[in-house]
Amino acid sequence: MATVLITGANRGIGLELCRQLSERGDKVIALCRKPSPELEALGVRLFGGVDVTDRAALEAASQGLGDTTVDVLINNAGILESDTFDSLDFDQIRRHFEVNTLGALLVTSIMQSHLVRGSKIIIMTSRMGSIDDNGSGSYYAYRMSKAALNMAGVNLAHDFRGKGIAVAILHPGMVATEMTGRHGIPVSESAEGLVARIDQLQLGDSGSFWHANGERLPW
Repeated sequence: MATVLITGANRGIGLELCRQLSERGDKVIALCRKPSPELEALGVRLFGGVDVTDRAALEAASQGLGDTTVDVLINNAGILESDTFDSLDFDQIRRHFEVNTLGALLVTSIMQSHLVRGSKIIIMTSRMGSIDDNGSGSYYAYRMSKAALNMAGVNLAHDFRGKGIAVAILHPGMVATEMTGRHGIPVSESAEGLVARIDQLQLGDSGSFWHANGERLPW
């Protein structure tokens, strides 16, 4: 039984990860801005009012955990808004970097005191952040923020390897959530794949970029 902390836990993939992990007996700590009734019904340990860009809220949550050890830290919170070159909104681009990239880095920085040798850090990214895999353009804010997040994940893998902590950079697939307009595979299928990748993660794989289905992805 592991203790798993998940950000962006109130809906979509985060909510489904909370459900599947708690159902199998793991202790789940859920962080989110506004708890949903579905999340509250799971009975997991819950910290509401936590935005991943809000240092004070994250520090309060960390203090609330006391001496709790976190075996798996899942940086799941993120945003996706569409754009094209002709509709660039630079405030929107900055917001994507603040949430998708810096948010994960801030969470990891603040929660690192709860990690121990053998813990795992999970970076929930997207293959849309892959430069090699970009065959369509557009989505500047999302693609750029996720590409930067991928680099942060590789950096974290190097910096935490000596501490015996592995890092996985995971793409959940195109998942039918509110974020994607309900297009894609079922959330339950994606979460099952993600849980499998997390369970299989070892220090030797740290810093690798994986699809939830087990496929190794290009940078």
